[in-house]
Amino acid sequence: MLTKFETKSARVKGISFHAKRPWVLASLHNGVIQLWDYRMCTLLEKFDEHDGPVRGICFHIQQPLFVSGGDDYKIKVWNYKQRRCLFTLLGHLDYIRTTFFHHEYPWILSASDDQTIRIWNWQSRQCISVLTGHNHYVMCAQFHPTEDLLVSASLDQSVRVWDFSGLRKKSVAPGPTGLADHLRNPQTTDLFGQADAVVKHVLEGHDRGVNWASFHPSLPLIVSAADDRQVKLWRMNDAK
Repeated sequence: MLTKFETKSARVKGISFHAKRPWVLASLHNGVIQLWDYRMCTLLEKFDEHDGPVRGICFHIQQPLFVSGGDDYKIKVWNYKQRRCLFTLLGHLDYIRTTFFHHEYPWILSASDDQTIRIWNWQSRQCISVLTGHNHYVMCAQFHPTEDLLVSASLDQSVRVWDFSGLRKKSVAPGPTGLADHLRNPQTTDLFGQADAVVKHVLEGHDRGVNWASFHPSLPLIVSAADDRQVKLWRMNDAK
């Protein structure tokens, strides 16, 4: 064991490493978020604005920001240089399990016990898409490192791969109307147009609820972990 951090909380619910600095964020069951320097073994800062456990936590890869999601149904975006919460995103109707920044777009991805996955634009502070299809708690959702895909894991025993290229074309493409129109009326599909996000694959094989799923950083692989005590590795191509 290299380093041990001790704190007065029964459980640590999430952690996130900083991309460049020797920092780790820990989100705690008592509602506090801690920022640690793991080389100096020192607690640098505490952030305490959530009501109840904080499960989702993620540093932004470039900006001095991190995002958190908690059992208070709130997503909070923080500036660690200013040591404060910048704003709160509201919309989920149950506990928020994970929160992640997109590596390139100004987006946040959240997964919730309300059985939805949401994509938020943190610059406009708006929800730009609600993804529905799981029929139990969504325990985890993560972006693909390079493609317009995301993967989600749910207690409905399935892992889903979603293609959000329609949302990217609408929201990120240059042009005065696309994003503005969409922010006024976020929805998962257009009635006659292209869907914002469509389910590309449903991976079924776990016998119990799935707690985590993640893309491999460079290979076309997905890993999943479930309550059936199994870790499964899935190979992904365009067809299946």
